[in-house]
Amino acid sequence: MEETNVPDVIYHRGASGYAPENTLAAFRKAAGMGARWVEFDVMLTRDNTPILIHDEKLERTTSGKGRVAETDWIDLRKMDAGGWFGPEFAGEPVPTLSQALALLGELGLGANVEIKPSRGYEEETAHIAAATLLEEWPAHLPTPLISSFSREALATALVVAPEIPRALLLSRVGRDWREQAEMYDCSAIHTDAKRLTQAQLAEMREAGYAVRCYTVNEEARARTLFDWGVDGVFSDYPDRIPAK
Repeated sequence: MEETNVPDVIYHRGASGYAPENTLAAFRKAAGMGARWVEFDVMLTRDNTPILIHDEKLERTTSGKGRVAETDWIDLRKMDAGGWFGPEFAGEPVPTLSQALALLGELGLGANVEIKPSRGYEEETAHIAAATLLEEWPAHLPTPLISSFSREALATALVVAPEIPRALLLSRVGRDWREQAEMYDCSAIHTDAKRLTQAQLAEMREAGYAVRCYTVNEEARARTLFDWGVDGVFSDYPDRIPAK
């Protein structure tokens, strides 16, 4: 599946250098700073509500305690997901995927949706997230991009929503990267900016894959990667590394 209108910079969990990650506030901040696309993480609550959160545990980015997979949405919705970042964000809620998609439509933001399942919930998370994207993605926005480190999640997304392009997420590029990318019919490979080599990049580009690097917050590093030929980077700071 071909990608459409993916910019050269996607903002990591929103403008997460200036607002609490994976919140609607971070998306509004990103849009206000000129972003065209954002990236965010989707995980399931105990009652199978897809929400935006990165960690399997609640402590780092919310006022709650325990595991996301063991918490119902009715309880999680009461938690503060902004106060940890700064007092001006106190009371910012954890958004559902549906709430996030509605706001993206209002703001005109495209998105890379990372399926970030709790361990043991890979297929369920991908199925619900992909189905929600099919049903609720704003029609006026460019087609989103699904990515995941989870091979089970990518396999499920391919079955549920084959028309949404997929990106293989890698922390380190191994010898089997091509086999994995082909297995899940991926259009792109997203990998760690600190570990990617020019030789690996050249091989991936020659094979026809878009290549994007996370997380790049220094202008000089972004410039080097673009000079190498990467298609895009993920950044926390829209002002430091603006999209073209």
